[in-house]
Amino acid sequence: MSHHSLQAIAPPMSSHPAQAARRRRLFTPARLGVYAFLFSAALFFLLPLYVMIITSFKPMDEIRTGNVFALPAAATLEPWRAAWGAVSHGFWNSVAIAVPSTVIPILLGAVNGYALSFWRPRGANVLFGVLLAGAFIPVQVMIYPLVWMMAHAGVFGSLPAIVVVHVIFGMPLMTLLFRNYYASVPHELFQAARIDGGGFWRIFIQVMLPMSLPIIVVAAIMQVTGVWNDYILGLVFAGRENLPMTVQLNNVINTTTGTRLYNVNMAATILTAAVPLAIYFISGRWFVRGIAAGAVKG
Repeated sequence: MSHHSLQAIAPPMSSHPAQAARRRRLFTPARLGVYAFLFSAALFFLLPLYVMIITSFKPMDEIRTGNVFALPAAATLEPWRAAWGAVSHGFWNSVAIAVPSTVIPILLGAVNGYALSFWRPRGANVLFGVLLAGAFIPVQVMIYPLVWMMAHAGVFGSLPAIVVVHVIFGMPLMTLLFRNYYASVPHELFQAARIDGGGFWRIFIQVMLPMSLPIIVVAAIMQVTGVWNDYILGLVFAGRENLPMTVQLNNVINTTTGTRLYNVNMAATILTAAVPLAIYFISGRWFVRGIAAGAVKG
């Protein structure tokens, strides 16, 4: 048998030490610690969700047995029907509030960020500082002045009132996101568009917006989540006919009459959280791209 045949049959001796070294690197103390932390964090967040889901399918007689981790022995959809009947009106109110309260701040924030990054009007840095300071003003500080202004304008307790309030509080953060994103765009691209005769709106619509999809998704996720999960602003400004889903969820859970229906409460809570969770799962890839492309750069 030739020397080449022996080489073909025998495995290279150097591969075994390399594989052993790779295996040793996979189980280093640091890596094991990271895996333990990730597992603990996942368990910390997923265990309550598991309890909520299985409880929402149990009848009350089964819940009273006290075994919260047991799967439902006789699963039922009746708690979900009751929960939807209790919060369905609030769901559509939240949709009516969240759509304009997301679209308008994103459009205004994109225009502001574009103007502050490329056109740099006089006093741009001062304006940006004021907007940035507005992002850190607590909501509670502004409630009374806004109530006073809305009441004198005759729109307090209406759908336009709650939308305007969300637009006001969303503008600083949206401007910050888009300004930092556009700051990472090469300025030569803007100069080339100017040389081609592009004006303010033409460059914004034809050049900047098409490349802004990642940051638009980031802004939409943050704004929808903030508006949808809001409780205090909806309670104060929306009025009785426009109460969002979070307010109705609180009314369902904190009822003081009759037996507390834990299965209905859990189902109503999951229904209220379903929209933000769905948005995160559907657009998570775009969210990561937007963050990586400049959402947190400054």
